[in-house]
Amino acid sequence: MDKENALARLRDLTLWHGQIKVEPLGGGLTNLNFVVSDDSGRYVARFGEDLPEHQLLRFNELAAARAAHAAGISPAVIHAEDGLSVIDFIDARTYDEPDIRAPGALERIIPLMQKCHREVPRHLRGPALIFWVFHVIHDYCATLDEGGSSYKTTLPEFLQISSTLEAAAGPFDIVFGHNDFLAANILDDGARLWLIDWDYAGFNTPLFDLGGLASNNGLEETAERHMLELYFDAALTGDLWHRYHAMKCASLMRETMWSMVSEPTSKLDIDYAAYTAENLTRFRRAYADYQNT
Repeated sequence: MDKENALARLRDLTLWHGQIKVEPLGGGLTNLNFVVSDDSGRYVARFGEDLPEHQLLRFNELAAARAAHAAGISPAVIHAEDGLSVIDFIDARTYDEPDIRAPGALERIIPLMQKCHREVPRHLRGPALIFWVFHVIHDYCATLDEGGSSYKTTLPEFLQISSTLEAAAGPFDIVFGHNDFLAANILDDGARLWLIDWDYAGFNTPLFDLGGLASNNGLEETAERHMLELYFDAALTGDLWHRYHAMKCASLMRETMWSMVSEPTSKLDIDYAAYTAENLTRFRRAYADYQNT
């Protein structure tokens, strides 16, 4: 949906109290977002359709967002209809990558992740999806191949690496994952942290969110080891480190391929080619490190 149609649709909603003020809200990679103010407060309006090429289904995002609010880690959903949700605005600072790497940050973030993994599924209603990164990679390869992508020559290598990583990353525990632990999805209101944007939520191994948190935010090895010990509340073993490192590589491959698929399919004004190049470099570096462990 373009900006003009989105604004018209917002103004037609009957839930507002008095006149509204609408401001664009940046940062979304799959949504068109606005901050809406009326006489009752401030809200975030998110426009986004299903994106089958990314296995992103909005019914699932909505169910996860509602469950996350019930678990106390995400703002309330005020209104939802096809392609649009309105949620409470949190007066908070959005994290960026240096915030994740700051001293003491993991001591606040890991409990938030654990609450997502353990408490959100207690409140989840209706059908639930599984987010399995190795299936996602396989499906992305098929999409890129069928579309004649310029990245087509890399696909056999990616499929081979994915198979190797899947075998190395098991055995797997299952939790309810957020599956998109970008810094921008964490808010800090000064007293507590919030987790937002449940586009890819679904049952998964905890190693995926842990690997995503590290790889998306440039954690050094010492911080990664500390992160794993915080999460599992135990000394880090060589076996866990090896399985985690494999899943971290898979997380980076998926992020890279997400961007490869987005380049020709997304209508948002985002430089996906640059995002692909950035994540491909991160993946290549992480996989080289993994091979040397």
